[in-house]
Amino acid sequence: MDTWYIHTEHMDVGYDGTPLIRDIEIGIRRGEILTLIGPNGSGKSTILKSMIRQLKLLGGVVVLDGQAMAAMREGEIAKKMAIVMTERLRAELMTGEDVVSTGRYPYTGRLGILTATDKQKVREAIALVHGEDFAHRPFAQISDGQRQRLLLARAVCQEPEIIVLDEPTSFLDVKHKLELLEILKTLVREKNVAILMSLHELDLAQKISDRVVCVADHSVDRCGTPEEIFQNQYIETLYGMDEGRYNALFGSLEMARVDGLPRVFVIGGGGSGIPVYRALQRRGVPFAAGVLAENDVDYLVAKALAVQTLSVPAFAPMNEAVMAEARALVCRCEHVVCCLTAFGELNQCNRLLRDEAAVRGKILPVRRLFDLWTGGGPA
Repeated sequence: MDTWYIHTEHMDVGYDGTPLIRDIEIGIRRGEILTLIGPNGSGKSTILKSMIRQLKLLGGVVVLDGQAMAAMREGEIAKKMAIVMTERLRAELMTGEDVVSTGRYPYTGRLGILTATDKQKVREAIALVHGEDFAHRPFAQISDGQRQRLLLARAVCQEPEIIVLDEPTSFLDVKHKLELLEILKTLVREKNVAILMSLHELDLAQKISDRVVCVADHSVDRCGTPEEIFQNQYIETLYGMDEGRYNALFGSLEMARVDGLPRVFVIGGGGSGIPVYRALQRRGVPFAAGVLAENDVDYLVAKALAVQTLSVPAFAPMNEAVMAEARALVCRCEHVVCCLTAFGELNQCNRLLRDEAAVRGKILPVRRLFDLWTGGGPA
C-alpha cells in the first residue's frame, strides 16, 4: 500500500494557545478522497486550517510528501497543495478567468506574467469545471455555484497533488453540488489527486468518500470506510440525535414519528408507500404500515415513521399470525390507504387486506385521505 501523501503526527490544534483537539493522527494517499464529518463546532475546520498552516499548530507536525510542512516555503507548498475555503473571495475588479489565472502564480515568478503554457492550463482548468460560458464575466457578478467552480479551477491550475476544501458545497444548490463532486471524482481518477475536505451533507459524504474521519466532542472519534462509518446507530450517536432517525441505506434523515394510536393503515411496498408515510408524518397523523417484506424499500422508512409496522422476513409468505394482526389494525384504524396497483404471488395477502377494508368502507384514495386533514392533496 502506498504511503501517506500528507499526514499528521500527534497534532494538537486550537486557538490562542488553548488546545481544542489533541493528538490527531490522520493521513491521506494520492488517488483517494478523505472527508471529515461531525457536528457544528466539533473542530472539522480547525483541523483543516491547522493542516494548511492557516492556524498555528499547538503541538505535533504535519508531513507533506515526506517533509515537515513547518520547514517548507510557501511557494514549495503551493506547487503540491491547493486550497479552496468557504470564505468569500473579494475580487470586484477581476473576471472569473483572472481569478482562475492566479492559480498559476506559484510558477510565474515575481511579476506574475503568464506564459502561453500558463494560459493553456487556465483554459483547460476552466473547461474541466465547465466554466467557459461565464469565465469572462466579472467574478463578483456570477452565481455562488459558478464562483465555486472557478475557485476549484484555480486550484486545478496549481497542478497540485492534493486539494483541501472546507465545506465546498455550502453555497450550492443540488445540481451544482453534484457537478462539483463529480469534478472532484474526475481529478482523483484521472490525475491521481488526493482530496481532503469537510462536508455537512452526510448523503454526499457517504457516496463520494473513500475514507471518513468523524470529529465530535473535540476529538477524532472514528476513522474508516463509508461502509464502516455510516451505520444508523453510530451516526445518530455522533450527532447526538434526540429526534428523528438516520437511514444508512438511503443516506438520509427521517423526521421523528408521530406517536399515538394509529388512525390510518397504509398498505404499501416497492417504494409506493414512502411518499404517504412522509406526508402523514408532516401532517401529524399517527399511522400503521404493512404488511412489508423486510427487504422492501418501504420497510426502513416505515420503521422510522410508523407507530407500528407489520412485516415478514424477506421472500417469506405472509403467515396467519401477521394477517390476524393486520386485520385487527385495519379494524381499529379510521381509514386504509392502498398504494399498490398490482400484487405479486407473495403479496396476495395485502390484496385480501385491501378487499376486506373496502368491504368495511375504509378504503380512501390518497388525495381524498389528505383532504380530511388539510383541505388538499399531499404536497
